[in-house]
Amino acid sequence: MRAVLCKEWGGPDKLVVEDIPPPPMRAGAVRVAVHAAGINFADLLLVSGQYQEKPPLPFTPGSEASGVITDVGAGVNHFKPGDRVMVLAGTGAFAEEVVVDAPRASPIPHSMDFATAAGFPVTYGTSHGAFDWRAHLRPGEWLLVHGAAGGVGLTAVEIGKAMEAHVIACAGTPEKLEVARGHGADHLIDYSREDIRERVKQITGGRGADVIYDPVGGDVFDASLRSIAWGGRIIIIGFASGRIPQLPANIALVKNIDVIGFYWGSYQKHKPELVRQSFAQLFRWFEDGKLKPHVSHRMDLKEVVTAMNLLAARKSTGKVILTMGR
Repeated sequence: MRAVLCKEWGGPDKLVVEDIPPPPMRAGAVRVAVHAAGINFADLLLVSGQYQEKPPLPFTPGSEASGVITDVGAGVNHFKPGDRVMVLAGTGAFAEEVVVDAPRASPIPHSMDFATAAGFPVTYGTSHGAFDWRAHLRPGEWLLVHGAAGGVGLTAVEIGKAMEAHVIACAGTPEKLEVARGHGADHLIDYSREDIRERVKQITGGRGADVIYDPVGGDVFDASLRSIAWGGRIIIIGFASGRIPQLPANIALVKNIDVIGFYWGSYQKHKPELVRQSFAQLFRWFEDGKLKPHVSHRMDLKEVVTAMNLLAARKSTGKVILTMGR
C-alpha cells in the first residue's frame, strides 16, 4: 500500500511516499480502506520533532481519516465490513490502509462525504470540547475566535453560533474574514489593519469578550489579555504563531479571569465517553445544517509535501485533505 513516511525530523519537505506492507490486524481493532485523511497543525509539529510525543522513526503521520471498514478483529461486534467510518488514528492515517482500535472509529452520517469526514473529528471535536467541557460557553456571551478561518478556528465560529453565542471572528486578511462570515461570524476583526482590543471594546459596548478561543498564541494572546471581560475565560488551543506567551499573573488576578489549557487528544484516553457524546451532538448539528465543514484543498497522497506546506504557510482555510484516489 502507499503510505507517507517520516524517516527523519525536519518538516514536510523530508517526507516521502513509498509502498509498504499493510499494518497487521489485531484483536479489538478494525481495518479501514482509507478514502481521505485530514491534515492538522499537530502533524506539522510531529514531523518536525516539536510535538509532545515523538514516535520512533520511521513512522507514518496522520491522526484522522475516513473510509470503509474491510475487516474486523476478534471481539469486535458493533462494526462490519462495508461500514463507513471516520477514525482517530493517532498516527498512520496518511496511508491507503489503517488499523485502529474499534473505539477510535465512529460511523458517519449517510449525508457526509469522505473528504468532509476525514477533516471532521479533530477540529470539530476540539472546538466543541473547549466550549462545552472547559469554558462552559453560554447563550448570549461574547465569543472572540482567533485564527477564525483556519482548521480549528472556523469550527469554533460554527459551534459558537450553534451554542448561541455572539461570535467575533479575528483573522489576518479580508478574504479569510469573508470565509468566517460565511460560516456564521457576527462581527469581523482584521488584525493586520485593526487594533484587536479597540475593536473588541467597540463591538461589545466596552464589555470585552467573555470567552476567547486562541489557537495562535504570541501577540494574539497578549491582545486577548487586553480584550477580555471581567470574569472571562481564555482557552489556549495551541501556538500557531510559534511563540508561547507568558501570562502576567496580576492581570488574571485583577480581572478575575480563567486561563484554560485544552488538549483535546488527552480526552480520548481519560474520558472517551465524553468524546463519543460530543460526536453525537456534532453529527446532529451537521444533519441540521448548523455545521458546514469547509475544505479549501483536496490533494492526492503523493502531494503531501505541498499540502502540508500550504497549511504551514497559512495559505489554506478550513481543512486541507489528502485523498487516496479511490
